[in-house]
Amino acid sequence: HGTTQTMSNAAVIRIKPYHYIHVLDNNTNVTSVEVGPQTFTRMDHQTVTAGPNDMIMIPPRHYCIIQNPVVRDEDGDVVSDKNKQVVLRHGDEEIRFEQEPFPLYPGEKLYGKVAPLQVVAPNTAIRLRAIRDLDDKVAGDEWLFRGPGTYIPRVEVQVVEIVRATIIKPNQALRLRARKEFVDATEVVRQAGEEWIVRDAGAYLPDVNEEIRETVAAYVLTESKAIQLEAVQTFIDVFGVKRKAGEQWLVTFDDAETHIPDVYEKVVGEVRVTTLNSRQYCVVLDYVNEKTGKPVLGGRQLRVGERSFFLKPGERLENGIQAVHVLDSEEALLLRARERYIEEDEERLPGDRWMIYGPCDYVPPVQVEIVEKRRSIPLDENEGVYVRDIKSGSVRAVKGEVYMLSPYEELWEKSLNDTVETLLAKESKSRRGDRDHTRVVTYRIPHNSAVQIYDYKDKRARVVFGPDLIMLDPDEQFTVISLSGDTPKRPHVLPVIALLLGPRFSTDVVVVETADHARLSLKLSYNWFFDVDKANDEEAQKIFSVPDFIGDFCKAIASRVRGAVASETFDHFHKHSARVIRSAVFGVNKETDKINNRLVFDSNLLNITNVDIQSVEPVDQRTRDALQKSVQLAIEITTKSQEAAARHEAERREQEARGRLERQKIADEAEAERAKTELLRLQAQSAAVESTGQASAEARARAESSKIEGEAAVEQADLAAQAEKIRAEAELAQIKAKQETEIGHQRSLNELEISRARDLADIEAIKFKSIVDAIGADTLQSIAQAGPEMQARLLQGLGLKSFLITDGNSPINLFNTANGLVGGGLGGEE
Repeated sequence: HGTTQTMSNAAVIRIKPYHYIHVLDNNTNVTSVEVGPQTFTRMDHQTVTAGPNDMIMIPPRHYCIIQNPVVRDEDGDVVSDKNKQVVLRHGDEEIRFEQEPFPLYPGEKLYGKVAPLQVVAPNTAIRLRAIRDLDDKVAGDEWLFRGPGTYIPRVEVQVVEIVRATIIKPNQALRLRARKEFVDATEVVRQAGEEWIVRDAGAYLPDVNEEIRETVAAYVLTESKAIQLEAVQTFIDVFGVKRKAGEQWLVTFDDAETHIPDVYEKVVGEVRVTTLNSRQYCVVLDYVNEKTGKPVLGGRQLRVGERSFFLKPGERLENGIQAVHVLDSEEALLLRARERYIEEDEERLPGDRWMIYGPCDYVPPVQVEIVEKRRSIPLDENEGVYVRDIKSGSVRAVKGEVYMLSPYEELWEKSLNDTVETLLAKESKSRRGDRDHTRVVTYRIPHNSAVQIYDYKDKRARVVFGPDLIMLDPDEQFTVISLSGDTPKRPHVLPVIALLLGPRFSTDVVVVETADHARLSLKLSYNWFFDVDKANDEEAQKIFSVPDFIGDFCKAIASRVRGAVASETFDHFHKHSARVIRSAVFGVNKETDKINNRLVFDSNLLNITNVDIQSVEPVDQRTRDALQKSVQLAIEITTKSQEAAARHEAERREQEARGRLERQKIADEAEAERAKTELLRLQAQSAAVESTGQASAEARARAESSKIEGEAAVEQADLAAQAEKIRAEAELAQIKAKQETEIGHQRSLNELEISRARDLADIEAIKFKSIVDAIGADTLQSIAQAGPEMQARLLQGLGLKSFLITDGNSPINLFNTANGLVGGGLGGEE
């Protein structure tokens, strides 16, 4: 701000090239533009309002937006008003492209910055919108500028967005929707909201009037997979078939490898192939007629393997894929005709039943239904089944054979009451409800027992004695006996099927009252048995004539016992209870005046053979206390008498023991005095012996000590001499061994040296001999003679007899030499 203020006040302004300033004439109030390069001298009435500023430079392929641009004439010159003020288009904009640098006139503004032209890449477009009317467009129209190319902006056009092409891959398509009515790229008129599919692979650039809903992936069809389609509205599909609204159909691998659903097709789901092997079949319901292509509603079609097919829309399998029924020799199929049917010249009417027996395999036609698969029932002689004829309704038991039901027979379930079911389950050690109700009911009667069976059809009963096996016929039932149990007896405690004949025993508690009104509780045990002739049916039926015979005879005996005890006093009954009760139960023979040995009930042939009194307890508390007090008093008297007798016996034994103790004490004191006298005598003898022995022992000890010391000194001297001798011998042996070792070592070295010298001499001799042999005797002779002969010839040539050469460092005795020479000469002369 300070720089601008300074520049506006400067008198001289130097404007650089490509720069400009705005100068305000204060007299006319007109702002002009001064462009460099120049030196501008400011007048007093002028003011620099802007600048110097850089001119606007637009490089190639760039543009800028100028707001409030100046008005230019046809020649491109700036238009000024009468006051020479440039005329502006206020509120308007102008886009300028590559040109020479230019200044901004007063009022013009640069909107943004100089920007490069927008390059539209391939598979890309710019969505444009007209904001003013231009050429053939009106405001609001939209269109695409498709690449590749460079977009030249215009002020009448607004860039909405950049649209990029969507790549349609193989097995893909685009689902488009029209925003408004227009003609698409394929010259098809599209209505607003209409949808269609574009399946051509590659880049697809949607028109401004097209909206991409989604990318649709193709369904890959295989030989084991198809798709089920449904028409949303009536149209013609890609296969050229007219489809009505709501119609469903399949597209399989035979139609196309892949399928892209049309906009009017809804994919219901994938359909897997149904494959039947050679041992399978199926029944198709509501099948589609291959000729007409229409479903046969309510129809049934049999399809047998080997084959593969797709279930068409509306078709369904009855009971899925079923295996061919393979029957062995013990199996059969029960069949029933659904409708009129002719098989092997035999007519079957609806509802007819018949059977196919094995061994064979069977595939039922659609007119036949399989009721059930049956198998021969192997029955042992102790087994059976209940069979019912569905025509007549009669039921019979088949036992001890291998049986196959006929077409109009079925197994019948025999029902038993809950009590019998529970008793049979307990007897067989199984859970209740595990019994096969179609099997003949069997029951093993225990030994020495009887079972009554009632036939409701013949209305008669029969008794079977054990051990035996019962097999019930269809109309027979067990007679259940409900016996009293527990102690004291309670009714309906023990429900049983088999009645034990005894001998058995039962225990009961009877409350009685004596003549002196003492109430007692008697626990009695009875032995009983049934005396019945098993071969006599009349007697056999008698034992079941009394339903609860235990409760019956216990009540009868209790009544007799109460009557008998009521006439007896408590003391008498307490002393003679067994006889009173036995005579009351069994009675007394008037002739012999003896108690009878049994009680017989003629109604059911029950015999009571013995009565045992297990306990007698007073019921009244006062009687019980009095009885207990008397018993305690008797026990106390007995206890006191026993205590007195024991005390007298203890005192007697104590007196005897005290006398024996006194006598023993006197005897012990006398013995102690005698022992004391003997002790004193022995002590005197011991003192004498002790004094004598001590003196002799001391003398003997000193002598023995001196002897031991001398012997020890002598032995020590001998040991020292032996040790010295051993040490000297050891040193001598060590020195001797060392010397012998050294001598042996030196001898070995000498022998080695002699051997080495001998070997070297032999080698030199052999070497010299070899050299001599190699050179030869003549050659050696020549060599030996060569030196003197050459010297002789040299001397002869020089005229010298002899000569001596020396270097002056070694002195030579010439006298001796001369003597030698002279002597040599003389010798030669001799």
